[in-house]
Amino acid sequence: MSSVSTRVADTIKDLVMSGIDTTQSPRPAAKDTFWQALRKAGTELWLDTGDIDEARKVWTAEMTALTTNNTLLNREIQKGIYDEFVKRANRILPEMPRKERVMEIAFILNARHGLRLVEEFGGRVSVELHTDLADDLDGIVAYGKRFHAISPNHFIVKVPLTATGLLGARKLRELGIPINFTLEFSARQNALATIIAKPNYLNVFLGRLNAYVSDNGLGSGDLVGEKATLASQRAVRAASQGNPEPTRQIAASMRGAEQVELLAGVDVYTMPTKVAHQAHETLKPLFSDQTAKDYEVTLKDSVDPTAVRIEDLWTVGNDVLNFAREIDRNPPSSGAQLAELAHRAGIGELFPRLSADEIATIAKDGKIPVHATWKDRVQRHEVAVDSLLNLAGLASFTADQADLDHRIESLI
Repeated sequence: MSSVSTRVADTIKDLVMSGIDTTQSPRPAAKDTFWQALRKAGTELWLDTGDIDEARKVWTAEMTALTTNNTLLNREIQKGIYDEFVKRANRILPEMPRKERVMEIAFILNARHGLRLVEEFGGRVSVELHTDLADDLDGIVAYGKRFHAISPNHFIVKVPLTATGLLGARKLRELGIPINFTLEFSARQNALATIIAKPNYLNVFLGRLNAYVSDNGLGSGDLVGEKATLASQRAVRAASQGNPEPTRQIAASMRGAEQVELLAGVDVYTMPTKVAHQAHETLKPLFSDQTAKDYEVTLKDSVDPTAVRIEDLWTVGNDVLNFAREIDRNPPSSGAQLAELAHRAGIGELFPRLSADEIATIAKDGKIPVHATWKDRVQRHEVAVDSLLNLAGLASFTADQADLDHRIESLI
């Protein structure tokens, strides 16, 4: 967790902000009738990139934010553009264990690059926690508060979907800190997060859902992520009606221009620059709200539906809603306790009990788990497609975070 003193935290904040002025308006961006049409359908437009040069090519006046993650930040760091800044950061830090020092510099880099995006484009920026904090409640809260202190009007703190993350995001929201809850893959995960954590934003990584079905030979993968995203949009709107602020659904992990059209009306898009460019070049600006649509998804005839349980991606059962409401009324003190309560409530597959070897298998497979490895446990309701993809996503981010950390270590 973050254990630096207030004095050191202030020194770090000064370094992060040195030479950057976010009070001045950036150069005006051009208006674009194509993106205006999508905004009129009800969708806010964010870019999913940390690459300033690439973002400049597609950024317009209709776009309001950018989002980075451990992978996207690592791509920027590996370019070497922050090597001297890493050395400056190392010089101002007091004595501390090496692992803590590396995490602190990673935080500094995340905040520094986020501020550069703010200065360049003037919108808000999602900044992400170090992956080592995924199950560290005190660390989530401490670093979330420090991100917010650096840029309260521009930074949105990304917190991952873990049992601990639910509680950490909830505590940060109670402090008024904007949260982008991340690594969700189903309507039920997002209904749970909306009720317990009450984040400002949450996601469905829809491209990975399509890839799970297609890459594992279960079907074409067509419309799986789109159907789950629209179902989640409806579930989130219903679940957040009693929240102090409405929770907004993000369509994330977009893979193609057609998704820009199929999901029009979803609260927010986070578009890779490639997808934004393709959409602009190939689609007509004739968007209409699609959030009431319920797209049809089919699996191969040879696939046993009970071995996939694909419908869990867009179905929110009363068991999930009742559990979330109980946790909201009586939140436990730790993520471990929350996960145990989920198992007692019969929804433990959302927080599966896995061995170290099983976790390593998920990490080895990359972003898309091998379904054949897990189908028996899926049938037994011990894991599910959404929880497998959540764990795989966190493992993928962890690998990229380790790559970033390694570069820091080579420089200090």
